Amino acid sequence: MTSLFRRLALPALLLAPIPALAHHPMGGAVPSTFWHGIASGVAHPVIGADHLAFLLAVGLLAGLAGWGLARPLAFVAASLAGVAAGWLGFWLPGVEVLVAATVVLAGLLLALRAALPAAAWSVLLALAGLAHGQAYAEAMIGAEATPVLAYLLGLALVQGGLVAALAWAVHRAPALVGGMAPRLAGMAVAAVGVVALVGLAG
Repeated sequence: MTSLFRRLALPALLLAPIPALAHHPMGGAVPSTFWHGIASGVAHPVIGADHLAFLLAVGLLAGLAGWGLARPLAFVAASLAGVAAGWLGFWLPGVEVLVAATVVLAGLLLALRAALPAAAWSVLLALAGLAHGQAYAEAMIGAEATPVLAYLLGLALVQGGLVAALAWAVHRAPALVGGMAPRLAGMAVAAVGVVALVGLAG
């Protein structure tokens, strides 16, 4: 088990018991200012174990497969669309289950080093982005337009930055994730998704 695995996968597992915090970055209060929106947008993907685990999986997949940034950023864009749709009152059914399922799927695909067609990856990431975005939108119900726009900016910065930085690091130094490390990381990500699903079932 490499140090990279310990740094990336284990923090996600440690966050797994507190998924409820993912929906209340401002302590349960709806952001009311531009800076509250930015802070909430930056915090939301990081303090939510399911969202963070998915982002780590996407970054690893992108770096290992040499995707570049087009597909990861498509996920980010779809998540922003999901937030906007939720804020406007359009919701997917069973959003939390969908999010947890995407985490399990991403973890399994990483663990198996699955080679899917480019179009399949694009569709999966776009659908996952919509689901995660809808979950993000729950924190903005009732917010005014200004904090929502700031929230979208914060989400875009932290999600895009995290995935891009991880993909770049893996692509530039593939030896860091050689051997079993990607498979172990994928299993850890999938475990976070399973924990989330069990929590929802309970």
